[in-house]
Amino acid sequence: MTRVAVIADTHLPRGSRRLPDSCLAELRSADAILHAGDIASVAAFEELRALGPPVHAVRGNMDEPALQTRLPEELVVELGGARIGMRHIAAVRVLEHFSGCAAVVFGHTHQPVVERRGAVWVLNPGSPTERRRALFHSMLRLEIERGEIRPELLRFSRFARP
Repeated sequence: MTRVAVIADTHLPRGSRRLPDSCLAELRSADAILHAGDIASVAAFEELRALGPPVHAVRGNMDEPALQTRLPEELVVELGGARIGMRHIAAVRVLEHFSGCAAVVFGHTHQPVVERRGAVWVLNPGSPTERRRALFHSMLRLEIERGEIRPELLRFSRFARP
């Protein structure tokens, strides 16, 4: 079984913001890390790479220019026998664009999405650092075995209403 940690929209560094400890533990224990854009800085990308597992990332609209030149706009990776398409901003025809993929991962909205459309998983991990309108910080864990993907949304905090 292949275990994949999926994050997006980390926007690091910014003030005292950092990845939650439980998120870091998931990243370190994964066989691979997928980042769906808006890492923000080359320094944050290098810190992510230093965690150990291979990092597959796409550029986001808020990444600094030096990072944008290092990362592709979109990417297809094969992990555990499953092809996974990645792009920061999901276009209307993203499923058609990534035909042949078992999953499409995107970011940008900070809103987690875990839904099946036909034979394809459409996945947005939300953000572990900047929830915006989401009710919690989050990421995804994918367990992949013989091409079959089992996604799980991991929540790190809950929005406390006054």
